[in-house]
Amino acid sequence: MPKARWIAFGVGFAMAATLPMMAQKKGDPEKGKEVFEQCGVCHNADSKEKKMGPGLKGLFTWEKMANGKKPTEENVRAKIDEGGNGMPAYKEMLEDSERDDLIAYLKTL
Repeated sequence: MPKARWIAFGVGFAMAATLPMMAQKKGDPEKGKEVFEQCGVCHNADSKEKKMGPGLKGLFTWEKMANGKKPTEENVRAKIDEGGNGMPAYKEMLEDSERDDLIAYLKTL
């Protein structure tokens, strides 16, 4: 194989190897902070103190959420999508990208 082909192969392989890492980073926390403004009516971002819903400071470090589930990205997304216990379902109100941004922001709390 000519040298140029080996270089192209190596670059392509390196890019393919980094794709899974790039795919893991989704959502923009700054945009998520804007999305959170509507959540902030019921939830505190800077404390665990309850408003109408629980304060969300450190959410992803908690042992479990109010529904008893571990605060994984999947479980938090399900809670956002489905709502429950007085919280509205946001699946139809937020775009996928907005939910990604919101979760990225919640991870910074």
